[in-house]
Amino acid sequence: MLCHFAVLTLLTSTLLAQTSLPDSKGPQATPTLKTNTQLVIVDITVTDSHHQPIHNLKASDFVVLEDNVSQTIKAFEEHVSAKVPANEPAKPLQTPSLPPGVFTNFSPVPAKETLNVLLLDTLNTPLRDQVFVRTQIKQYLKNAPAGTRIAIFGLATRLYLLQGFTSNPDILRAAVDEKGSSKASPVLNDAVGGGNGAVPLSQQYDEGFGGLNDLRVTAVVTELKQFEAEQQGYQLQFRARYTLDALNQLARYLGGLQGRKNLIWFSGSFPINILPDGDLKNPFAIVASSEDEFRATVNLLARSQVAVYPVDARGLITSPTLNATNSINTSLNGSYARNPANFGKDENKFYNQMADEHSTMLRMAEQTGGHAFINTNDLSRAVSDVVETGSNYYTIAYSPENTKWDGRYRKIQVRMPQQGFNLTYRRGYYADDPQVSHRNSTSGVVSSQPVNSYDPIRAAMMHGAPDPTQIIFQVRTVPASASTEDKLAPGTAAGPDSSKLKPPYRRYNIIFAADPRHIHFTQSAEGNYIGQIQFVTFIYDQDGQLITRAGNEVHTKLPPSEYATLFRGGLHFVQQISVPDKGSYYFRIGVHDMDGDHVGAVEFPVAAVRNLPPESVSSTQPGNTPR
Repeated sequence: MLCHFAVLTLLTSTLLAQTSLPDSKGPQATPTLKTNTQLVIVDITVTDSHHQPIHNLKASDFVVLEDNVSQTIKAFEEHVSAKVPANEPAKPLQTPSLPPGVFTNFSPVPAKETLNVLLLDTLNTPLRDQVFVRTQIKQYLKNAPAGTRIAIFGLATRLYLLQGFTSNPDILRAAVDEKGSSKASPVLNDAVGGGNGAVPLSQQYDEGFGGLNDLRVTAVVTELKQFEAEQQGYQLQFRARYTLDALNQLARYLGGLQGRKNLIWFSGSFPINILPDGDLKNPFAIVASSEDEFRATVNLLARSQVAVYPVDARGLITSPTLNATNSINTSLNGSYARNPANFGKDENKFYNQMADEHSTMLRMAEQTGGHAFINTNDLSRAVSDVVETGSNYYTIAYSPENTKWDGRYRKIQVRMPQQGFNLTYRRGYYADDPQVSHRNSTSGVVSSQPVNSYDPIRAAMMHGAPDPTQIIFQVRTVPASASTEDKLAPGTAAGPDSSKLKPPYRRYNIIFAADPRHIHFTQSAEGNYIGQIQFVTFIYDQDGQLITRAGNEVHTKLPPSEYATLFRGGLHFVQQISVPDKGSYYFRIGVHDMDGDHVGAVEFPVAAVRNLPPESVSSTQPGNTPR
C-alpha cells in the first residue's frame, strides 16, 4: 500500500489566510451559464450565406429539440467578439500574487471572452507538413485581429504547452518558431513526408524474387505482409491512444475556464479506427477500435465547452500510387506490372483510409460543435474563419424533458424559422447519470504501472503536462524540518526505478486548499454529504522519471453544517512526502474528485521552496474524520 489514509479537516484561521482560495468575486467566479446535473448547454454559431455572423437574435428565434421533443429554453445569451483597435494592445492579464511557497492552478483569463487554442500535432504529422502548418499560422498572425487571445499546444507522445493565452503576436510567433517544436514522429512509417519512407520488406522481397513465380516466395511475401500490417496496427493503436489522451488532458485543462473554447487541431492523420484488411491472411489482426475512449473524450470536450476544429495539415491530397517514388512498382518487374490488381487494391486502400480519417474529423467536429477543414491549402484562412465565427455565438441552456439517465445518445436539433442561416452546434450527448460515481477502480495513483491508460488522475499527474483546472486549488509547500533523514517518510513510496532514489531525504509538508464548488458531493437519505477525493503528490527528476509519490483517499460524510463551512473556507488537507536532498526535482501535485471525475494539478520545482523556513503542522494536524 502506498500509505495510510489521512483524514479531512479545516485548518486554523492563520493557515487559511496563507492558503486562501482565489476571490470568489473575481472574474473566474462569474457564472453566466454554468453546467449542473440537470442542464444541457449548447453553443450555436449562426452565419449567413457569406459565412458572416448573424447578431441580435433572441431566444424566441430558436427552437430546440431533443430526440424530436421540444425543449423549454431556460437561459439564453449572445456572445460578440470584442473589437480592439489595432493601435490599442489588449490589456495584459494579472497573475495572482501569492506568498512564498504557495502555488495554484488558477489560470487568469478574461471573463466571458472566447479562447482559441492551436494544437500542433507532431505525433500524426510528417515533418514536411509540420513546416507547412507553421508557415500558415505565422501568415495568420501577421493579420490577426488585435486582442485575439490564443494558446499554443504541441502533441508528441504527450501533450505540452508551447505558449499560454496571450494576444501578443510576437510572443505567439516565437512559440511557433520555438526550437524543437517540430519533431519527427516515432510512430509514422513516413515521418519526413513526401512518400520517402522505408520500402516495406515484403515489397523488397517481392521485387527481388517475385518474378520467379515460386510458391515459396509467395508464401514468404504473404507472411511478411501480415507481420507488417500487424506492426502498423500497433502503431496506429499507440497513436490513437496518445491522441485521445492529449485531447482528454486539454479538455480538463480548459474545463475550469469559463465560456467557449475553439480548439484548432492541425494534424496529418486521424487514427481513431482501423478497418479489417481482406487481403491479409488474418484480416482482423490489425483491427483496433477506440470507440469507447472516443465517446468519453468527446463528452468531456462538450462538457468543457470546447468546440473542435480539425484541420487536415496535408492540404489537398492526391493518391500516392503513381508518385515518382512508386515508379518501381510500374517497372517491368514491379508488382503492379506482374499483378495489375495490386494497383487497384492500393488505390482502394488509400481512399478507404482517407474516408475513414475524414469521417473521424467530421464526427469530432459535429459532436463538439466545430467544423472540419478538409482538402484545403489555405490553412491561414481556416484559422481566421474559426476565430471569427467561433467568437460570435449564442449559448442556450435547457433542462431535458426526459429525466431518465439511461446512458443513451440523445440527438439535439436547433431550428430557426428564418431561411438561409447556417447553424453549427453539437449534435447530441450521452445521458449518463450525474449521480452515479465515475470512480475508476484501476486508478493509477498508487501504481507506477497504471492499468488504465485513460485514468484521469494518471494523465493529470504526467510531468510537464498542462495543469488541469477542473478543480481550482492552492497548495502551500514548505520543508517539514531543517534536518534530513535516511529513510522515506511514512506514506512516501519509491518510484518504479528504486536505483534513482538515494538518501539523504528532506521531508516536505503539502497543505491543500481546494474549491469545493468543483467537487461532487452526494446527499444521503440522512442528509449528510458524501464525497470521495484523492490528494496526490509526485516527485519527478529533471529527466521526467518518477522518484517518489504519495497519495491519500478521503471519504467524507459531512452533516449540513460542516458542508456549508467548506464553502466559506475551502476543502483542506495535509500531506507529507520525502524528496532526495541533492539534485533537481519537481513537485507535481493534484486533486481528484473520484465521483465527479474532475481533476486539478499544478507543477513547480523543488528549488522554489527548498530554502523556505521549515514549519511544523502539528498544530493543524487533522482530528477525527467527519462522519
